[in-house]
Amino acid sequence: MSDLLARFAECAFWLARYLERAENLARIIDVNESLAQESRRAEEWLPIVKIHTDEDVFFAKHASATAEAVIDFYILDRDNPNSVASAVHMARENARMLRHLISTEMWTHINVFHNELRELTPSDLRLGKLSALCFQIKVHCQTHAGITEGTLYRDQVWSFHELGKCIERADQTTRLLDIKYHHLLPSPELVGSPIDAGQWNALLRSAAGYHAFRRVHPRGMNPATVAGFLLFNRYFPRSVFVSLDLACGLVERLEDRFALTGGGSVASLKKLRGGLESADIAEVIKCGLHEYLDSLQRRIIAITDELGSNYFGHGGGAVGARKQNQCQPA
Repeated sequence: MSDLLARFAECAFWLARYLERAENLARIIDVNESLAQESRRAEEWLPIVKIHTDEDVFFAKHASATAEAVIDFYILDRDNPNSVASAVHMARENARMLRHLISTEMWTHINVFHNELRELTPSDLRLGKLSALCFQIKVHCQTHAGITEGTLYRDQVWSFHELGKCIERADQTTRLLDIKYHHLLPSPELVGSPIDAGQWNALLRSAAGYHAFRRVHPRGMNPATVAGFLLFNRYFPRSVFVSLDLACGLVERLEDRFALTGGGSVASLKKLRGGLESADIAEVIKCGLHEYLDSLQRRIIAITDELGSNYFGHGGGAVGARKQNQCQPA
């Protein structure tokens, strides 16, 4: 790839990743509020900090992981590169670099979204308003996806945009699922209780997967069926398997249609997809769901670095290079 094309390709990749991240942050915050209301423990907002490995940065600014502190840190705090505000700001910066390659509708909408976030104040983050705010963030991100689907020319820019979305979605689905693990960890006696069932229900709804799940499992709900659905289902668009399967196809498309060699990226994606295809959820839970999710996150980060090296000349982010998650592969 030429330096010019590599730069634009990287911007498209991270534009999609940042907006997918903003949407999934809203999903995680929304489901965490539901889980916290069920258990009524003061420390229930700490899992969000843990699954993003932000403890050092967070506790440098806040004495404790209160609901107010965590919500502000992950929605409005522009000093936190993992916040919704930062993600949307960086998405807009990458879109600005692509202004001549993306549609007017895409550019207009991302500016509207960015400006609405800038107008938010701490009073808009109160728990009574939080669910509605998270809903609006999700709607804006889904609107971007719809506008992109309907207006973006199907060249390399589109391929890299979709690749970024798939990689981020796979990573964030594992984190959404992992937050349930953190909530169960202090009280395993709740497994199988009505509270436990309600939490799994809330998790599915947060992933926009409840109705799809019921298509596969009309009755009953337990950790194995929900986790297996979010990880391995071959038809649910937010499952880890579907996300990585689509990512694999997109890299193959870049190679076959545009002669852009991805090095070992296809092989790495196929290997990870193959592992998901043959995995057994009962065995995963027996060996440790959290450990399995952590391993998936590490491998997705490694593939991201590989894609960066093969296509962009490095493994970092695009404009205003963001912090990679700290659980780097050994």
